[in-house]
This record gives sequence, structure tokens and C-alpha cells, in this order.
Amino acid sequence: MNPVDLALVVIAVTYLPVIWRIFVGPTDADRATAGDFAFYLFVAATALLAVRNDQPMFFDIVLIATLIGFLGTVVLARLVDRRDR
Repeated sequence: MNPVDLALVVIAVTYLPVIWRIFVGPTDADRATAGDFAFYLFVAATALLAVRNDQPMFFDIVLIATLIGFLGTVVLARLVDRRDR
């Protein structure tokens, strides 16, 4: 097992508590943070797959997904902030 495969296994195992927090999280802020973390785990897994399969096209997908993820984080933060008021 090479280091990239090991990192993919770690990411897959890390998804379990994150998904749990999304569904059971006590507050909306916890759910938003867990959703954001799950998204960035997906981005990391995509980057690792790009390295493992030697597919530079995946890095373009990672770049676009990261920009969309940042905008999603800003929107979720504003929604959570408005609900707390």
C-alpha cells in the first residue's frame, strides 16, 4: 500500500464522524461546519486520486470545487448568523 492509498483510507474513515455530525449535530453551526469539512475531504480525495492516476485534469476540478466551496462557506456562515439573531 503506497502513501496515497493510505491517505485515501484515512479520508474515508474520517468521513464517518463527519457524516454523523451532519445528521446529529446539536446546532446548525455544527452541521454547517461538518458539511464544509466533508466537502474539503472530497476535494482532498479528488486531489489524491489525481496524483494516484496521473490525471492533471482532476486538479482543474479541485480548483473549481475549492472556489465553490469557499463561496458555500460564506453563504452558510451568513445563514447561521441570521438565524442566531
